[in-house]
Amino acid sequence: MSERLSSNYQNLFQIQILHHYWLDEGATLFDKITNPAQKTNRLLTYDLRDFLTVTPTEETAKTLKALSCIYRTTALGLLVAVQEGVIIPKDTVFEWIVTVKNPDFSNYTSLTLRNQKIYTFYHPLEDKVYRYKENVPVLANLTGVTRGAGSNKTLFLSQEIPALAVDDQIEALILSGNKVKQLISDQPNAATKTIGSPANSLPVFIHQGDVPIITPPAGLDGIPPKRGILLTDVIPDTVFALIRLNAIRADNDIFSFVDNSGLAKANPPLFQIRFKNRSTIWQYFNKSNGVFKSEEANPLPLTYFGNAGTKQKPSAGLPKAIKDGVRITRLVSEIFE
Repeated sequence: MSERLSSNYQNLFQIQILHHYWLDEGATLFDKITNPAQKTNRLLTYDLRDFLTVTPTEETAKTLKALSCIYRTTALGLLVAVQEGVIIPKDTVFEWIVTVKNPDFSNYTSLTLRNQKIYTFYHPLEDKVYRYKENVPVLANLTGVTRGAGSNKTLFLSQEIPALAVDDQIEALILSGNKVKQLISDQPNAATKTIGSPANSLPVFIHQGDVPIITPPAGLDGIPPKRGILLTDVIPDTVFALIRLNAIRADNDIFSFVDNSGLAKANPPLFQIRFKNRSTIWQYFNKSNGVFKSEEANPLPLTYFGNAGTKQKPSAGLPKAIKDGVRITRLVSEIFE
């Protein structure tokens, strides 16, 4: 489902930001729902503006205006259109700030256990303060990957899902052979669950590899976090994720949003960002006396529609992180029935 602006404007690009908590049907991935009418209806009832805010940086807003572009935030994401015939410089970069609007978002969204602490450092040689925010993903068309082929090719702004790393934490997504797996405990010796296979049949969810490695300037007074972004005057402290689009991607033109002459493409790109819903161990308690009754053997996905289990499903309430020391061994959702 795509959207268009009319008049003498033409679409430059669109971004869909889809969250699987609101799209999946119980244990069935949205992309695997076989009923076309059900999928269409699911998108018609979806509105990311209920839980996220997406706004251009001040610099991008000025650039859009200067280039006779307009943008609109929609229920599915955002679209940018440009007046017909306007030349977009090939070095143009647009950035959008994604912030969390609804506090429940962190309860049902995978990877939100990651701390996004802000660090401040002084650089004595430059007499300058550097501020970093850890674990902020940067979703970009210069590093995004595709799935599918031909008319079914989808452009994701996430990078390729990585293999297992020694410092991966619970909920990290990894490629293992031809399968996409998710850690259900922290490293070392993390337990995993299979999300699906083959990997190229699944969407590319936001993952730990989308957070860039920080390279601090030489002589910085202090040690910044390993991964995150540099905060600037145009990137606020509240940033949850950053979307960055370059006009041209030299190594893969399908991700470019202008042609060689700088005009909007006849077939403008549609980019996708996917948030994975959280999976937890469902534990059941007697609601009258609080006594533990039973639990599911494996983590089940949290969804608004459908039920991945055979008994009562959890609400969107905060899951519990069960720890062994500082290591998280599993996430549980408590259900009182």
